[in-house]
Amino acid sequence: MRRENVRLQFQRDTFMKFRLSVVALLLALFTGTAFAHGNEVHVKGTIEKIDADSVRVKTADGKSVEVKLAASTVYLVRSNNEDKPAKAADLVVGYLAVIHAISKDNALEASEIKFSVPIRTKAPHLLPRN
Repeated sequence: MRRENVRLQFQRDTFMKFRLSVVALLLALFTGTAFAHGNEVHVKGTIEKIDADSVRVKTADGKSVEVKLAASTVYLVRSNNEDKPAKAADLVVGYLAVIHAISKDNALEASEIKFSVPIRTKAPHLLPRN
């Protein structure tokens, strides 16, 4: 009987170590993704105004956020599920944008702007009534 208790205790210990390992792994994965961009601010929305030194984006909650452009800003255009290099001149009002920005001198400065043409849905085809 004593030997069976030792075996049962070993199984419990092994199972507990396995559960703790899985929890630690999941915690590490979620923590890594949460801090992936460090102290950057993310601005997502539709480009509503473009100036020589800034871009204004209208977010989903209706707020307008202005982000300064810098010489070091990286531009990427999303096309066919691929990010391709672009330049500031490729930005167009109405495009969708995800901006990674750094808070600098009480303003946001873009480190990366990823943008794409919005998907246009087809209007429903209505049949004329007789």
